[in-house]
Amino acid sequence: MEKQQNNMRSRASREKQKRYFRKRVVTTLGLLAVIAGVGMAAAVVASNKKKDKEQKNGTVETIADPAVTEAPQQEEGQKEQDQQEAQEPEAGSWEAVLAEANLLAAGYDYDAAIGMVQNYEGYESVGELTAAIEDFEARKAECVPVNISEIPHVFYHSLVVDPNKAFANQDTDPQAVGNNQWMTTIDEFNKITQIMYDEGYVLVDLKDIAEETVDENGVTHYKEGTIMLPPGKKAFVLSLDDLSYYHSYDGYGYASKMVLDENGKPKCEYIQDDGTVVVGDYDCVPLLDKFIEEHPDASYRGAKGTIALTGYNGVLGYRTDISYQTVPDDINADKKKWLETHPEFDLETERAKAKEVADAMKADGWRFASHTWGHMKVGEASMERLQADTVKWKENVEPIVGETDVIIFAHGQDLAGWPEGYVAGNEKFEYLKSNGFNYYCNVDSAQYNVQIRDNYVRQSRRNLDGFRIYFNSIGEEDTLSDLFNASDVIDPLRPPVPRLH
Repeated sequence: MEKQQNNMRSRASREKQKRYFRKRVVTTLGLLAVIAGVGMAAAVVASNKKKDKEQKNGTVETIADPAVTEAPQQEEGQKEQDQQEAQEPEAGSWEAVLAEANLLAAGYDYDAAIGMVQNYEGYESVGELTAAIEDFEARKAECVPVNISEIPHVFYHSLVVDPNKAFANQDTDPQAVGNNQWMTTIDEFNKITQIMYDEGYVLVDLKDIAEETVDENGVTHYKEGTIMLPPGKKAFVLSLDDLSYYHSYDGYGYASKMVLDENGKPKCEYIQDDGTVVVGDYDCVPLLDKFIEEHPDASYRGAKGTIALTGYNGVLGYRTDISYQTVPDDINADKKKWLETHPEFDLETERAKAKEVADAMKADGWRFASHTWGHMKVGEASMERLQADTVKWKENVEPIVGETDVIIFAHGQDLAGWPEGYVAGNEKFEYLKSNGFNYYCNVDSAQYNVQIRDNYVRQSRRNLDGFRIYFNSIGEEDTLSDLFNASDVIDPLRPPVPRLH
C-alpha cells in the first residue's frame, strides 16, 4: 500500500511540476505581450470582468496580475495564443522532456529526472539530454544525508488577513488577546517563508523522516528515513492547525473558507466589510503553493505541509459536522446562529464541496491529520472521552479528507514525555495505534525532537505564532533564532502580546 502511495505521490509531483513549467512559459509570453502593447486591452477586460463579478452575488475574484492572467480582446488573444503554441515545447519533444526533468531535479529528485530523460527514445543522440544526465548525476553525487534527529517541525494556525480587526480591543476582548497570542499575520508568514528559504531551509514531508516496511504478517515497522540534500541545505517539516475557519473567527479578519479557483487550485474566500467576497491567497495553503511554484527548490520532491483538522465546526470552512443537521439540545450558540442565517444549508452538499477542495489539496501535495474532533486535551481526557471523540472524527472528518495515520495533538498535550516515549501499557496510545495512527506530534519549544521507534514515529513542533515572535523580538526568548530573526519578521501592526495564564 505504502509503495503504491509513494508511486502515486511521485506521479502527482511530476504532473505538478509539469503544470508549473507550462504556467511559467505562459506567464513569460504574457509579459512579452504586455510589453508589445497588449497590456492596455487586457487591463480593460480585467476591469470589466471584475465589475461583472461584483454585480453577481456580491462576489469578486481577486486577480494578482490582470494584464497577465485575464484574456485580452479576441483578436489580440488569438495572436498571443499562437505565440504561446509556437514557443512552448511540443508535448513529447526532447525539449519538453528536458524541461520536466529540470523541474524534477530542482526538487532534488535526481533519479526521477535521470529516468525521465533516459525514457526518451534516442536520448543518446541529443547532446542537451546527455549533458543534462551528467549534470543531474553530478548534483546527486554532491548531496549529503540530512540528520533526521535534527529536523525542526514548525506550525501555524490560520493567518490574520487584517491585523486591525484581529488585534483590536486587547484590554476588553479575550478573542482579540487569543488572536494576538496564537496567530501569525500574512505579512509575518511571507517574511518567514522568504527568510527560511534564503537561509537554505527545504520543506520535507512528515513521512520523509521515516522509512516504512511491512513484514510477512502485514505489520508496519519504522526506521529513520533517508533525505539527501545539497550541502548547506537544511530540512524542516511544516504543519497547519485548525484549518476549519471556526465561527469564532467571524469578523476578526480571517479568511472564511478554502475554495477552488477556475483552474482547480486551492484558494481562500475573504469577506470584506461591505459583504463582498473576494477569492485569493489569504492563508498558508495558497501562499505556500505560490511560493513553491516560483521556487521549486524550496520543496523536497514536491512536499507541502500536514493539515491538522478538528471537526466540531466542520472542516476547511464548510459546516460538515452531523450536529448541523441533527441540531442536538446542547448545540453551540454559534452553530445555531449560523443555521439561522443559512436556511439553505444541506449537509451532504457541504460535505461534497469540502471533499472536492480536500481532494485538490491532496493532489497538490498537502497531507491531512487528525487534530481530534473536539480539539481535546488528550493527556487530561478520560479513555471514554477519547474513544467517543475518535469515533466522531472518523465519522465526520475522515470521509472528507480520507484515511490518515497522523495525529497532531491539540493544545500541545501528549501521551508521554521525552525521551521515554510510548511504552507498553500506555492505554491511550494503544487505543490510537489500534485505530490506525502511527505518526504523533505535540508542541514543544525545543529546537527539535524526533523519536522513531519500531511501531511509531513522533516529532515535536514549534509554534511560529504571535507569542513566540513577539517575545523573541524583544529579547525575552531565544527559541526562533535558528530559523529567523524575529525582530525582522514581526508585523508592525501587532500590539504587545500578553503573557499566557
